[in-house]
Amino acid sequence: MSTIFADAWLITMNERREVLESASVCVEKDRIIAVSTRKDLEKRFPAAEIVDCKGRIVMPGMVNTHTHLFQTLMKGLGDDMVLKKWFTCMTGPSGVHLTPEDAHAAALHGCVESIRSGVTTLVDFMYVHTRPGMIKAVVEAFDETGMRGFVCRGFISLGEEYGVPRKLIEKPEDAIGDARKQMRRYNKPGARVQVGVAPNMIWAVDEKGYRLTRKLADEEHALITTHLAETTFELQTAASRYGQTDTEFLSEIGFLGPDVLAAHCVHCKPHDIRILRHHDTKVAHNPCSNLYLASGCPPIPEMLMAGVTVGLASDGPASSNNHSLFQAMKFAALMQKGFHQDATIITAEKVLELATIDGARAVGLEKEIGSIEPGKKADLVVIDFNNAFMTPIHHPVSAIVYSALGNEVTTVMIDGRFVMRDGVVNSVNELGVQRQAQISADDLARRSGSDKFKKRPWRSMAI
Repeated sequence: MSTIFADAWLITMNERREVLESASVCVEKDRIIAVSTRKDLEKRFPAAEIVDCKGRIVMPGMVNTHTHLFQTLMKGLGDDMVLKKWFTCMTGPSGVHLTPEDAHAAALHGCVESIRSGVTTLVDFMYVHTRPGMIKAVVEAFDETGMRGFVCRGFISLGEEYGVPRKLIEKPEDAIGDARKQMRRYNKPGARVQVGVAPNMIWAVDEKGYRLTRKLADEEHALITTHLAETTFELQTAASRYGQTDTEFLSEIGFLGPDVLAAHCVHCKPHDIRILRHHDTKVAHNPCSNLYLASGCPPIPEMLMAGVTVGLASDGPASSNNHSLFQAMKFAALMQKGFHQDATIITAEKVLELATIDGARAVGLEKEIGSIEPGKKADLVVIDFNNAFMTPIHHPVSAIVYSALGNEVTTVMIDGRFVMRDGVVNSVNELGVQRQAQISADDLARRSGSDKFKKRPWRSMAI
């Protein structure tokens, strides 16, 4: 069965970055097979179903290069805290009480939320493993919703002195052994969902954990993701423990490489950026989270100028409060312009690249996704711009990055399958997913004691 998305304002993200008016795309099975005019494609594929996209934008599905789906249940509980306090007072204790059932409910909701905002590929960093079955719970949510992506088996191997709950700490060999088991279970050739590995951060993982991660990734050809230089506390910890930055340390022990996706990199200095470029290590930029947790403004323009590949991300909803890459795109542009006091420092076009083709490159899938070209996977998003927020419209990329709210997405196809059509998520029962997520969120907050943050006093100022 073939499908033609007809007469769209088409943002291809191909090498020429063509933006085509009244263009059409033909999909057959799970692949894009042609880009042309409606008349031409109807003649070549007379049996194809026609999806009328006149008055709409069609663009590649976006790639969210860093999130924690389990945190979907914790939205709004960690407001007005820096990262260390946020983790030790709310997120960590909540994680201790997380069950696979909670993780599944959270992942389902997070995937639906992502689909609704035009995301077709997710990198989930799952570092809570107090009970068996966490990875399975998340992979099943990906399967049910039709989401593409990576479920990364994260772990914490130390940090009790910094407030990490003891129950979250694992022996690195145990965590790596489980990661290997999950990879061999799920990582089949061409699989839509793959398992990666994710040592958490420099103050929560020992050297052995990083070395074992590198060995596992080499043997299993798996994606690695980790937090890097997110806060000044991380730099202080690395300096006291290793006498260098976390970037320098991970380079020295042979951990960094082209298969490593480093989240945040807020406090990377010029030397650190050169190290990232040398190893072709990729970066996941989380603008909303970096502002929410007051971590700072990462040197994204400097990374881009150095040739570092940067993808865009939402981070977990406990530290950005949703999975919207539309919000992340706008913040990614505006924070750099304001910080540098330079309106030209980053463009809407570059930000859209971060969310699509550069995100695909960051996870090693640029030959499969990230642009609308014949031969690539059919991961497509349809945006209805006929609303008061996006109109009047002059330039579609500007309208997407600066004007759209994110709820303009009407139809999403992943791997040639409609997972949302005409505003209706058809892969799962969306209302049921929302209800279960609320039940799980309330119950988890009660069990962990995080419900105290629900009834906080009114604070006009946080002093």
